Amino acid sequence: MSSPQLSRGALNRALLDRQLLLHPATLPTDASGRSQRAQGVIEVIEQLAGLQAQAPFPPYYGLWSRLDGFEPGDLAALITGRQVVRIALMRGTIHLVSARDCLAMRPLMQPVLDRGLTVHFGRQRPGLDRAALAAAGRALVEEKPMTFSEIGAALSGRWPDYPPAALAQGVRALVPLVQVPPRAVWGASGQARHTSAESWLGPDSAQAGLPEAGPASPTADPDRAAADRPDRAVSVATLDGLVLRYLAGFGPASTADAQAWSGLTRLSEVTDRLRPRLRVFRDENGTELFDLPDAPRPDPDTPVGVRMVAEFDNLLLSHADRGRVISDEGRQRLFTKNGIFPGTVLIDGFAAGLWRITRSAATATLTVEPFGKISLKNREAVAREGARLLAFAAAGTPEHDVRIKAAG
Repeated sequence: MSSPQLSRGALNRALLDRQLLLHPATLPTDASGRSQRAQGVIEVIEQLAGLQAQAPFPPYYGLWSRLDGFEPGDLAALITGRQVVRIALMRGTIHLVSARDCLAMRPLMQPVLDRGLTVHFGRQRPGLDRAALAAAGRALVEEKPMTFSEIGAALSGRWPDYPPAALAQGVRALVPLVQVPPRAVWGASGQARHTSAESWLGPDSAQAGLPEAGPASPTADPDRAAADRPDRAVSVATLDGLVLRYLAGFGPASTADAQAWSGLTRLSEVTDRLRPRLRVFRDENGTELFDLPDAPRPDPDTPVGVRMVAEFDNLLLSHADRGRVISDEGRQRLFTKNGIFPGTVLIDGFAAGLWRITRSAATATLTVEPFGKISLKNREAVAREGARLLAFAAAGTPEHDVRIKAAG
């Protein structure tokens, strides 16, 4: 029996729904709902399997686009309260994740970090004792949070034949390092200083990746728990759980998609193992796609408003085939040579332009660069959403200005 086919439009609406961009969630607004607000933000971060946080502040915009009523202080309080952390995970890049996901996901990503270490620094560090470097680096950052420059300088006395920057990157790959506040706190600034996740999260952090109820062992069966309780976030303490969390946030998706998102290889072993518990589809090119049985797959004609997606947003980075949300031409416009990944405008669910905010003392300006011509109706919708974004991003700036360039 052949697998059902899903159109590009169907995959688009499914992705937007999982990403809370089809129907954003709502946070409670009354004062008594403060703890509920915090829990709501954490649940969204977990549903998204983390937000890419290569730069300090895109996660704020990512949550704003997905959570009605979200305010910068909601996330800032979670960062200073150690309920969410920024740590190198998928693809070896910095992600914002919940404390309970942090240490569960980090060991699974070790092959990605090892590969990056070998590719970028292997020639500079032949024969270096990795265990000794990890122990020395951990001792340093647990004594006090340090920048990479400080880590490298401190270690160069013991390993003078190695570049300090390579030593620091070695520690990054071998020790779960979190960036500590005030880095990434809205309205504050500070260098990226690091300590170990275990030190930052406390003595109970070894259990931080497990749900409040459910499998208590990383060898337990989190995928069965997901099938029994599809309403709760599955544990990411195993590769099976990690792939299930990915499908919950980004599916339906292929094995290659999961590998593109995570940076891991050989995940076909995982999808084959999970196959009896998943639904299997095909896309328009015949590629096999996997999904959770009860996950939402909306009608491809479901209407969706204009959305402004954050810089470095995983929405556009988490599939080998990104045609479900951006065209090849759009990708060429989006991925710049200098590595800067601007914010993206979605019209009818697909990437249709870029946005950037510039500021002066008196004015905050949001500039939109469309990929092509847009209708008057969509232009007006983009202007309204841009004004709403400026109200969030530049609340203290006296004047706001939305500019939509002519299609280039």
